[in-house]
Amino acid sequence: MPGLWEDDGVANVLVRGATYLRWVYLLLGAALVLAFILVDSGLVSLLGDLQLPAVLTGILIAIVVLVPPAVLGLLPAVREVEGIAVESLLGVRFEERPLGPARTWPQRRRTATWFCMHLAAGGLVGIISTAVFGFGAVLLAAPFRSPGTRELLPDTTYTISGHWTDYWMPLAALAGIVVLFLLSSATGALLAYAAPRVLGPTPAERIEILERRAATLAERNRLARELHDSVGHALSLVTIQAAAARRVLATDPAFAENALAAMETSARAALADLDHVLGLLRDDRRPGSQTAPQATLGDVTRLVEATRAGGITVTVHRNGRLESLPAAVSREAYRIVQEGLTNAIRHAGRPADELDVELSINLDATGLQLELTNPVAGTSSDHSGGGRGLAGIRERVAVLRGSVEAGLVRDRWRLAVTLPVAVTTKG
Repeated sequence: MPGLWEDDGVANVLVRGATYLRWVYLLLGAALVLAFILVDSGLVSLLGDLQLPAVLTGILIAIVVLVPPAVLGLLPAVREVEGIAVESLLGVRFEERPLGPARTWPQRRRTATWFCMHLAAGGLVGIISTAVFGFGAVLLAAPFRSPGTRELLPDTTYTISGHWTDYWMPLAALAGIVVLFLLSSATGALLAYAAPRVLGPTPAERIEILERRAATLAERNRLARELHDSVGHALSLVTIQAAAARRVLATDPAFAENALAAMETSARAALADLDHVLGLLRDDRRPGSQTAPQATLGDVTRLVEATRAGGITVTVHRNGRLESLPAAVSREAYRIVQEGLTNAIRHAGRPADELDVELSINLDATGLQLELTNPVAGTSSDHSGGGRGLAGIRERVAVLRGSVEAGLVRDRWRLAVTLPVAVTTKG
C-alpha cells in the first residue's frame, strides 16, 4: 500500500517525524474515546439500576455507546476539523483545499464514518500506549531495585541485581515501545490511505470540481483573448501612429496632429476595453455596477478609421444585413477583424504608408465570411510570429463551429474565416 512504509527498515520508521505525528493523531482519538467513556459510564450505571431485561439493557447500552459518536460525526464542522488534523498530522493532501464543512448528507455520512474510524483506531492505540508505558516504566526500573526488599526505604542502597531476568526487562520495555510506534505508524498510514476516499470528495463531487476548474480556465482564456485582441491592437496602432507622426512631424504637421489625435482615440478605446475586462475579473455584483458594452461588427467603421489614421490604407467591402447577426457572433467577428488588422500591422514588414489592407465582410445564406489580405515581406512563418493572435482566432472560430484559412497567396497574406450562422429576418 502506498505510503505505509516510505523507507525500508525499522530504524527509518522510528526516526521519521511522520511516525510520531501519526501517533499524536491517534492519541487525539483516544482522548475523545476517554471523554465518551466518562459520559457513558454514568448512563450505563443508570441503565443497570433500572433492572430492565438483559436484552433490552444490552440494546440500550449499545445505543448509548454508539449513537453519540455517530451523531457528533454528522455535524458539518467535524469534516473541517478532521480535515485540518489529517492534513497536519497524517500528511494527507485533499483535492479540495482547505477541506470545508460537510454541505451534503453524503458528506456528513462519510464524515461520521471517518470519525468512528478515528475513535476506534485511537482507542486501540491509546490502550496499548497506556499499557506499554505503564508496564515499561516498571520493567525499566527492575534492575535498580534492592535485592533484599521491594519497598522503598530511606536508608536502602540500590544496586543492580544479578538475576538474569532483570537484564531482559529493560529490553522488553524498549521492544514494547518500538512495537507501539511501529503499530502507530502502520495504523496512521492506513488512515492516511483511507482519508481521501472517505473524507475527500466522491466521484460525482470530483467531476463537479473538475467542471468548475474547466469553467474557470475557459473564462480566463476568454479574458486573455479579450486583452490580447483589444489592448494589443490599440498598442500596435499607437506604435505605428507614433512612428508615422515622428517621421512627418517637420514636413507635414497636420498629418502628425491627426496621428496624435488617433493615438489618443486608440488609447481611450484600449482603456475602455481594459476596464471592461477588469470588471469581468472582479465579477462585481454590486447594485448599479456595469461593465462597458462589447464592440460588434457595427463598430468596424471606428476600428478601420483608427487604423487609417496611422497612414495605412484599408479598403472595406461589405455585403449583407450585418445588423441581423446574433450578438455573440457579431462580437466574435469584430474581435477576429481586430486581430486580423493587428497582425497586418505587426507582421507586414513594411512602412505604414506602403501597407494596404483589404477587408471583406459578407453575409449570405451560407453564413458570415470574413477575409483580410495584406502584403507581406518574408515567409509565412515570419508573419505568424510567436504570439497568440492566430491561435486566438482559431479558438474563437472553433467555439462558433466555423473554419479558418490562413497563409500566403502569392505576395499577400490571406486570412479567411467562415462562421455558420442563421440570419434572423424582420418582417
